[in-house]
Amino acid sequence: MNRRILITGAAMSAGTLIRPAAAQDDGGSRALAERFAATLSDHDMGAFAALFADDYVNRQVSAAAPPPPPGKSPRQATVAFFAARLAGIPDLHVAIETIVASPGKVAASFVYSGTHGGPLYGIAPTGRALRFTSCDIFTVRNDQFAEHWGMGDIAGVLAQIRG
Repeated sequence: MNRRILITGAAMSAGTLIRPAAAQDDGGSRALAERFAATLSDHDMGAFAALFADDYVNRQVSAAAPPPPPGKSPRQATVAFFAARLAGIPDLHVAIETIVASPGKVAASFVYSGTHGGPLYGIAPTGRALRFTSCDIFTVRNDQFAEHWGMGDIAGVLAQIRG
């Protein structure tokens, strides 16, 4: 078989199966992740809290994101965690490095940057520039985050703080 015909046929077949990301209908999941980054960058904790469903479940349990204390919902604990991050990094900016979205799910790599200007993880301000990432997967329901799985680079943050 002619190699050109084979390559052309394969390329044309692949082209019919692949749609550009911008053309895919993700049901608003992408926009919700973008609002996550924007509300934190704007330091708008009211708008940030509104992104999470009342029955939100955080399936990430780690030293950085411990289970909520008694009497506090996972939603409240998440908002408190990010409020503490904003207190520790008063000029925090959040950007999306990459994102994959489909109806009801969104995954993103978020990049956080700013200056350690307040207490963070129990460490007094150092004035050091910080840059770190998190990879997060969310289930989306009714234009809100319903569930979360993720990993943040807390070890990298601590290494930068300590110099």
